[in-house]
Amino acid sequence: MKKIVVLVGSARKGGNTELLADAFVKGAQEHHEVAMIFAANVKVNGCIGCNACYSDEKHRCIQKDDMEQIYAQLKDADAIVIATPVYFYNVSSQLKCIIDRLHNPIRDEFKVKTLFLLTVAADTDPAVFDSIKVMYRSVLHYFHLKDGGMITVPGVKNRGDIIGNKALEEAYQLGETIE
Repeated sequence: MKKIVVLVGSARKGGNTELLADAFVKGAQEHHEVAMIFAANVKVNGCIGCNACYSDEKHRCIQKDDMEQIYAQLKDADAIVIATPVYFYNVSSQLKCIIDRLHNPIRDEFKVKTLFLLTVAADTDPAVFDSIKVMYRSVLHYFHLKDGGMITVPGVKNRGDIIGNKALEEAYQLGETIE
């Protein structure tokens, strides 16, 4: 049994990102332990680049917010799932704060081996995902992570537009097939 942490970047409760993440989680929960972290429900400030975490022996950040609990959850994760809407060619700002705070060397203590990407956009042009794909592949390469899979869903603007989309079944199957 693996531990999987899903970072959900949407502030829209019950929105398309959450529905896609839920489908993945339902598949993964059949054989694995899954935790979801909703970026909109935690208080995480952006990284200020002070590098104090590099000189602290426990890699503590000088900012006192919810990131310490997120580090604890990510530290034991075998896989991380990035689930985000695309508003302007990147992950949501709430999720970006969490990702940027992984600048901390504590990430070297994580046992994560696999990364997944689930993303939705209102735009119907698949190119809207290009910059996120570049970021995702860069993270895979830099940290020597296995690509668990990527699902991008264009053309889902309003809450619930993703219902009936084949991507929900694809996300379920992706979660279900994690070894």
